[in-house]
Amino acid sequence: MSKGLRLSEKWFRRGLWLVAIIFAYLLTSLGNSIIHDLPQVEHQFSHEDFMDKAQATPLREQLKFIRQQQQDIDEYLQQVQLKLNSASTNYSTARATFNNWLSTRHATQLASQDSELIKRTEELETLKKIERQVQTESEQLAQQSLDIRQQASGLQNQLRQLENSAYEQYSDALRKQEVRVFLYRLALTLPLLLIASWLFLKHRKNTYWPFVWGFIIFAAFAFFVELVPYLPSYGGYVRYGVGLLLTGLIGRQAIISLNKYLEKQKLAEQQPELKRREELSYDTALTRLSKNVCPGCERNVDLKDARNDFCPHCGIGLHNYCHNCQARKSAFSRFCHQCGASASH
Repeated sequence: MSKGLRLSEKWFRRGLWLVAIIFAYLLTSLGNSIIHDLPQVEHQFSHEDFMDKAQATPLREQLKFIRQQQQDIDEYLQQVQLKLNSASTNYSTARATFNNWLSTRHATQLASQDSELIKRTEELETLKKIERQVQTESEQLAQQSLDIRQQASGLQNQLRQLENSAYEQYSDALRKQEVRVFLYRLALTLPLLLIASWLFLKHRKNTYWPFVWGFIIFAAFAFFVELVPYLPSYGGYVRYGVGLLLTGLIGRQAIISLNKYLEKQKLAEQQPELKRREELSYDTALTRLSKNVCPGCERNVDLKDARNDFCPHCGIGLHNYCHNCQARKSAFSRFCHQCGASASH
């Protein structure tokens, strides 16, 4: 059809297509904002919403208290370990000094050193006693730390069981919410797609076609881009179900349209040539001729063959001769291409 359009009309049509695209873009942006905000109508769940507060809160407080106790014991145990190391070092040093002194006494065999021997022995026993006390305290603290760790582990296991149960409920709630949000999206986009299909079938060539095509582009984008990627894992049923429904509707309409078209063509071919020619629009005739098909019956015909003045299929005139210059021209041309005379005279 574009070959029969005036230059200005071509640019106007391009401008109208730009209007259609801008209209589709604005509708898509508005729809995207609505689709994006749809999840906000639902409560934003967290696993804490499904925790048994009556059981979890005391467990957490007790666990917090026990961990603080454990931290205090561990810090004190570190200090006791340092004291034990110091006591062990003092005893080892004193023991070494005592052994050296004892070796000297055996060498001299002085009786006056007996009182000194008793004194050094008592001092050594005192250091050993201190070391044993610190070691005992260290062992007791280590046992307390172990008991508290075991108690904390038991509380942690109980809390983990509650958390696992909460996570299962949380996951189930998220799945249900995902389905609800998907249904919201479907409730918005599916009617748009159905309306777009109806507009495509009935109104895609009317006066306001830029807005019709803009809406069709918007509806297709909303359904196949804004909806399909958010289908739940089992949403294939919905996808294929919608596809089958649309295929059935479009296929049925296509079959009905084809039968109506064939019936219309049969009736048209039975009409006189003048009436058939009057029912053909100028642009439609030029479009079909540019594709080397008959404007009347739309069957293939060799227009370059000078002998084909009439369609061999339906008999409609394809070429005639100018009444002014007798030049052979298209029967559908309004003016002679050679002398410019009007074909209507």
